[in-house]
Amino acid sequence: MSHATRRAFSLILTLALPVAVSGCDNFNAAIGSLFGPPARPVATFVPPTPPPQPQLADEVIVYKSKRVLELKSRGKTFASFPIALGEHSRGPKRRQGDGRTPEGIYRIDGRSMRTRWSRELHISYPDAEDRAQAAREHVSPGGDIYIHGMPANYGPYDPPLWVKDWTEGCIAVGNAAIVKIWDAVPDGTPIDILP
Repeated sequence: MSHATRRAFSLILTLALPVAVSGCDNFNAAIGSLFGPPARPVATFVPPTPPPQPQLADEVIVYKSKRVLELKSRGKTFASFPIALGEHSRGPKRRQGDGRTPEGIYRIDGRSMRTRWSRELHISYPDAEDRAQAAREHVSPGGDIYIHGMPANYGPYDPPLWVKDWTEGCIAVGNAAIVKIWDAVPDGTPIDILP
């Protein structure tokens, strides 16, 4: 029997004999006598980190003349997106079919993914003042004004900038932008559409 084989056999006997006689407590002692005391156990449980919550806007500001939509929280802008407006962008919306985007303070009052756009957030136009103005002019004030993305088949992209206003009065953003806006703007958030 070689020296290495004898040494391995001796080690097995040293470990196995106390276990056979009196169980695991002696086995732990035998291991400790051969290799030293066990290292202090290290806590291995790390609670999972919750996913970060998206920052929520408490106000949406649209600057029609700059073609920019900003998301604000406590008065500070935390996101900004280029936009396209109604094809007749100057002046507030007055009637159905005028191609204008409203001006004033409204609210985001609903949302949908069942649309020809990737998704859309509804703006509470017309309000009582808009309806009264339209009634004085004997016209319909119109409605169905949204912040919306592009068609879904456009892909998850944002145009680097809009070169033309093309909506019927809505506020259009890219498909990546509308997802960010959707996540950050709860229903009920005020939206201030400025000239």
